[in-house]
Amino acid sequence: MRAATHSHKQTHTRVKLVLGDGAQPERLRIACVADTHSKPHPELRARLAELSPDRIFHAGDIGHLDVLKNLEACAPVVAVRGNIDGLDMPDVVTVDVVSAKGTILRILMTHIAVNGPKLRADVLRMAKAEDAQLVVCGHSHVPFAAHDRGVTVMNPGSVGPRRFQLPIVLGVIDVTALGVSLSHIDCETGQPWRP
Repeated sequence: MRAATHSHKQTHTRVKLVLGDGAQPERLRIACVADTHSKPHPELRARLAELSPDRIFHAGDIGHLDVLKNLEACAPVVAVRGNIDGLDMPDVVTVDVVSAKGTILRILMTHIAVNGPKLRADVLRMAKAEDAQLVVCGHSHVPFAAHDRGVTVMNPGSVGPRRFQLPIVLGVIDVTALGVSLSHIDCETGQPWRP
């Protein structure tokens, strides 16, 4: 793996997920992970099995490509390049979650999106241009979900090596025809995590 350079042209990909395409017809469950740095927590596989997600999002700083291969064994993966990744993958992914009635949710995923709990101006502009209601990001290893200037932002936290005293956490996005819910799960215990 080579380190990413900051001179590459940013790439943007689009993905469509259909509500009712997964195990449960009225729900789409997305497990969100980030910042594995080649060493996902040993309990991650068990947590994913418990969640039974329809998709897994990796919000960057993947490290070794084997991380994605191992996640693929649990559910199909949508991933973005992090600042440590030299992998051939997009920097930004726009995901449309659709039902028979049209788009229910548009998600913009990119690795570096916030300064503290606030969206960076460039990411906010991109989210607004894309009509995204939710931004999923990584980088800081700090798990949170908040609203900022009309856009919801979620950092699932890190499921890689512990940084400082931060928890080892993953995020969950549940989408139904009635709405969207965001939550975090402690990777070490499997219990809901709240700040």
